[in-house]
Amino acid sequence: MAMKLKLLELTDNKARILFEGEGNTYINALASELTNDPEVDVAQHRQVFQFSDPELVVTTIGGRPPLLAITDAAKRLSGHAGKLLEQMKTLDTA
Repeated sequence: MAMKLKLLELTDNKARILFEGEGNTYINALASELTNDPEVDVAQHRQVFQFSDPELVVTTIGGRPPLLAITDAAKRLSGHAGKLLEQMKTLDTA
């Protein structure tokens, strides 16, 4: 099932994305991974109400496009998950 995203705001150095129907776990992991990028100034998870859709706010510095920073962070998270799956397979065969 694909994630449903809604772009709320996009400028040269800021993006606000609503993750419709998603929980906080992935957005928190993505925001945390974004903080590893030296050209990301702010990566913040927002949720106005307890049962509302979460929002990711990212601001960048140094001319880095915020959507590119988010895409790169998502790819890194996917890589981490793939490595974990491989390690789990080796545990299963041990």
